[in-house]
Amino acid sequence: MIRLEVAAYRIPTDAAEADGTLAWSSTTLVLVRARGEPVDGGTSPVGLGWTYGPAATAGVVTDLLAPVVADLDPDDVPAAWQAMCARVRNAGRPGVAGLALSAADCALWDLKARRLGVPLARLLGTVRRQVPVYASGGFTSYDAERQHRQLAGWVREQGIPRVKIKIGESRGAAEARDLARMAAARATIGDAAELFVDANGGYRRKQAIRVMQAAAGLDVRWFEEPVSSDDLEGLGLVRDRVSADVAAGEYGYDLAYVHRMVRYVDCQQIDVTRCGGISEFLRAAAVAEAAGLDVSAHCAPHQHLAVAAAVPNLRHLEWFHDHVRIEGLLFAGTVSATGGSAPVNLTEPGIGLAFRDTDAERFRIR
Repeated sequence: MIRLEVAAYRIPTDAAEADGTLAWSSTTLVLVRARGEPVDGGTSPVGLGWTYGPAATAGVVTDLLAPVVADLDPDDVPAAWQAMCARVRNAGRPGVAGLALSAADCALWDLKARRLGVPLARLLGTVRRQVPVYASGGFTSYDAERQHRQLAGWVREQGIPRVKIKIGESRGAAEARDLARMAAARATIGDAAELFVDANGGYRRKQAIRVMQAAAGLDVRWFEEPVSSDDLEGLGLVRDRVSADVAAGEYGYDLAYVHRMVRYVDCQQIDVTRCGGISEFLRAAAVAEAAGLDVSAHCAPHQHLAVAAAVPNLRHLEWFHDHVRIEGLLFAGTVSATGGSAPVNLTEPGIGLAFRDTDAERFRIR
């Protein structure tokens, strides 16, 4: 027997945040708890899984997913995953249903590990015990001083050797400011870190190439979503004409998406809170490896740590400012990425985190 419970929390940002195509002042976390029958007459363990998306995600968990897993064995995660995928077929898996599926799958994996009394990373198997990260933020809404403080904190104080800022401001209408902010970022970090940029699909094809050519002296190593991730040929065009590695894939909701994209990027991004959970993340990483690509885990850092530890072709994990802050507020047991990597839980059952219900209550919206 499996019982899925869900709640949603909206947390204000610590400052205005924006990228090339969107601005926001709060972030919503949807938390799924998976409960199974007591083990050996003891207490019933609870698995945790979450995603970042609209509160409507919670309704999909309650109305569609919970009923189809209720009678299943909580240790049979593949059976539960298959049942949930079938249930959201007509609802449309990409989007809100995919977020719900992902959070529920992660919760079920965590539940299984807790039922067995082992760390989730041990259950999945580990390639590494420290996951390399890149620090991510540098929002287009930041002024020069705030950007400098953030980057300097990551590089000079925390020793993180890879940092990313947002560009493509106003859907590519502010190229001069994009270039100025990239130059300022390089001046802040010097030679102590690699510089990554993310346009969030804000540019057109040739515009993206021109911007990167204009930034040639800044040694940008990572160019994320230079054009829309729906423009696969455009991604490939940019990839072949710039020196930075071109990456995309954070909006992939199924394996077919990854299969289509691997021909057009240098590094395949995967998000465990969108792609279908841990179950699908492992498959997606294998598809990328078959194409000769590394993968990079997108955002939700503590939800990714165990599966990131299990994937041979993982390049790094995005240590995203907004989500690092939220997970530190709402969960006990979070870790630091000082030195450029985050330690994997290898001692506590499951993911090694506990949800702080009392602290989270003021943010609850569902």
